[in-house]
Amino acid sequence: MMAEYSPEYVGTVTRYVFVESPSMTPGELALRAYEASEGVLIKETCFGLQVTGDPESVDRLIEEIRTFDPSHIFVKDRGFPPGDPRRCRANLGGARPGYLGHEREFRILRYITRGLEELDRRGEEAEVPEEPAPPVREKKPKLDIKRLQELIETEES
Repeated sequence: MMAEYSPEYVGTVTRYVFVESPSMTPGELALRAYEASEGVLIKETCFGLQVTGDPESVDRLIEEIRTFDPSHIFVKDRGFPPGDPRRCRANLGGARPGYLGHEREFRILRYITRGLEELDRRGEEAEVPEEPAPPVREKKPKLDIKRLQELIETEES
């Protein structure tokens, strides 16, 4: 029988803060976040920060740190609290599975940044272009049953 789960950080949320910026490193962002943290637990990571605390404090901190470089700082919720034995790599061994997703997401952030900067450059009136229609698939002729039989007989001989 599995032991009942007892969370360590009851009533808190954890958010990941990704920084993909030419002018700010995760370390610089962490220093600024510590200055404005007001009791929020901050952990520097290779991609940015992991922020844990009561929801209002975390939201306030994230609002503050996003002002440093709004087009290059992104936020996402963490599904499990830090140290949760159901997902912690200390219990499971190896990298936590979610980090592979972070790597993939991190690679596309520059495209999101480019879109945000383009919208800022154009201003509020900018029209978002419509997505092009998906390409029409060309229908291939079906294989005639007699031709299929010929191919089978050719292979057998």
